[in-house]
Parts: sequence; structure tokens; C-alpha cells
Amino acid sequence: MQINKTTFQFLKDLQKNNNRDWFTDHKPAYQKAQQNAKEVFAVIHNKLQMHDEIEKSKMMRIYRDVRFSKDKTPYKAHFANSYSRLGKELRGGYFLRIRPGESFVAGGFWEPNKEDLFRIRKEIEMDASEIKDILNESNYKRHFGGKFESFGELKTAPRGFDKEHPDVNLLRKKGFIAVKNFTDKEVLSADFTEQVDQSFRALRPFFNLFSDILTTNLNGESII
Repeated sequence: MQINKTTFQFLKDLQKNNNRDWFTDHKPAYQKAQQNAKEVFAVIHNKLQMHDEIEKSKMMRIYRDVRFSKDKTPYKAHFANSYSRLGKELRGGYFLRIRPGESFVAGGFWEPNKEDLFRIRKEIEMDASEIKDILNESNYKRHFGGKFESFGELKTAPRGFDKEHPDVNLLRKKGFIAVKNFTDKEVLSADFTEQVDQSFRALRPFFNLFSDILTTNLNGESII
């Protein structure tokens, strides 16, 4: 199972014709493309279940909520799916987006609640060595460039934390996300689902460490 060229072409056409009339006229093409994406997402879900515990898989709706957006185009010109790990014990989640020219996988903690974010920051404040070891791990570096994306950072250390802390660059982050981009050629390749799965496997040390952090106190004692 792989992403079909016709699926990619539909998304390219939608980028150029993002309006309701065009979409209505091309509804059969959308349904075919959606089904193809859904089947690919299901294959990846099955691969994930072989090495992780996934609680929920969700394909994102193509319809945009434009009520509070300056961009009034009604549709997302991509297909995307999220995979949530098992509840309180296994933290973090996986994400995949298929969009011509802008496809990527991601994983981690997009907008952690204030309690989780505070706990992660306290861990960094006390000793960030294990987190930095993850960033420097060869497989993580190969897939995700040895860094976290956060899509939002404070200008300085958060309130209550030392502005001169040696790891203030980590303390400033509002989230901890690993991102890997894929070329269109890679997305259309026969082994794309395997490439995605290998990237997701590279997240496990990151997820294992953060799951441990978020289920223990600073003394390492379980809180669940």
C-alpha cells in the first residue's frame, strides 16, 4: 500500500482551486484520494502497533474552520493523521501529513499542559544530560537533525527559572517536537510507509525518557 500519484495530483489541484464549487465538482476524486490516504494511514498504524501501544488513530478532516482565520480557503490541501500513545503511562504522539512539497512526520509534545511543561522544565533545570543524550543519539540525529522544534519559545527563561541556566535554550521552549520532512519522491515511493515507521521508531528513546519524566517526581518516584 502506498500513496497514489492520483492522490497527490488531487491535492495539487486543490491547492490551485481551493473553493467549494471546484471541490463539489471533484467530490469523487476527493473520495478516492481520501480512501487511499486512509488505507496508508492504517498500514502505518499497524506497523506502529508492532513496537508501540497506540490508544487512538485519527484522520484529520479536510474541512477548515475559518471562523477566526484570515485565510478563508475552505479546505486543507493535505491529508493528515495522528496516533496517540497509551494514556497516562506512555506519553507523546505521532503525526503524519501528506501535502505536495510539504510532507512531514512529527512526534512529541505539541502543547503540553502547564503541569507537564513545568515538570519537564524542572527536569531540565535539575539535570538536562539525559535529554541532551537523546538529541545526540545517532538514530535521532539521522532522522530529526538532533534538535527539538517547539513552534513557540519564550524570549527568556520562564518565570521562576534562572535566566543564566546553561540549558536556558531548552527551558524557553513551549513544546518539544521532533520533525522530519519528506520529498514528494519519497512520499510516492513504494517503501514510504516503512520510511515513516523507521522515523517513528527513532522517536522511542525520546518518548521513553519523557514518559518516565512525566510519570515520576523529581526523586524518581511514580506519581501514577
